[in-house]
Amino acid sequence: MLRLDSLDPKLYALFSSLIGVSFMLFCVALIYDLAHIPYAKIPHDHSRRLLVKMVLDVTLLLLAVTYIVQGFVGGMKPPRIRELDVSIEGLRQELSIVQISDVHIGKTLGKEFMDNIVAQVNALDADIVVITGDLIDMPVSQIGDTLESLRSIQSSTGVFFVPGNHEYFYGVEEIMGYLEFLGVQVLANKAMNIGNVINLAGVTDMIGKRFEIWPPDLGKALLHVKPELPTVLLSHQPKIVKEMKDAKVDLILSGHTHGGQIFPFGLLVLLDQPYLSGLYQHNATTQVFVSNGTGYWGPAVRVSAASEIVKINLKAK
Repeated sequence: MLRLDSLDPKLYALFSSLIGVSFMLFCVALIYDLAHIPYAKIPHDHSRRLLVKMVLDVTLLLLAVTYIVQGFVGGMKPPRIRELDVSIEGLRQELSIVQISDVHIGKTLGKEFMDNIVAQVNALDADIVVITGDLIDMPVSQIGDTLESLRSIQSSTGVFFVPGNHEYFYGVEEIMGYLEFLGVQVLANKAMNIGNVINLAGVTDMIGKRFEIWPPDLGKALLHVKPELPTVLLSHQPKIVKEMKDAKVDLILSGHTHGGQIFPFGLLVLLDQPYLSGLYQHNATTQVFVSNGTGYWGPAVRVSAASEIVKINLKAK
């Protein structure tokens, strides 16, 4: 677990970057070793083997440099705006939801980054703004004015939040209370009716079971929803689907996976989570959307998993 809380931010950035580069070099080395399997079958000819080895070495060196440079360039890019339409059965009128997730304000991402995100969100003119966990990586005592711009988010129905696993590392109750103070509505195992158009429900994070504080309670979250309206559920981890059983949920908005953040790390993420990135049809009635996240965690590196702010246009099916 990369929680080097006592480190200076510059040292934190350095060590986390080294971890990212180490993973990337491991991937390149693995490809290099696999490429040697056919190389070993080349008929014994010293000059031919030498030529093939030189070509292989140069190719893999260029691949490693490109891979690492692309990763850091991708990590430092501002989040892209991703827009998609989602059709929902029984929707009475169209609504737009802007989702940010996994911002990870902390050691390396601070007030300026948060302010820029809010500006981008406001430009999208959303009906609803949701934050699906891992907003911050610091205790409330260290936040200062870093999140102050959350007060200025423009949304016709409000800003809603569910905690992610990282909020539990730094005091989930204090963080939820502070966000309420900033005008963000926390959906901790509860639901709200939005304009008599949809139910918007939220559950706390799965890690709450291990911490034995604020565990997710899907039954409680959906207890008072209006059954005649579609239900959108906020859950930091997409694997909440494993607890749904017969629950009627039309759309789940999640994050947590970062889309793998550094390809091919997403293959390992899929060992824990059922979905990695994008929109999925979970069953006949439930769709799941998993965001790549808006910031990054650990190294400022992203490969094939661009950070994003997502605008979801809900449309009647």
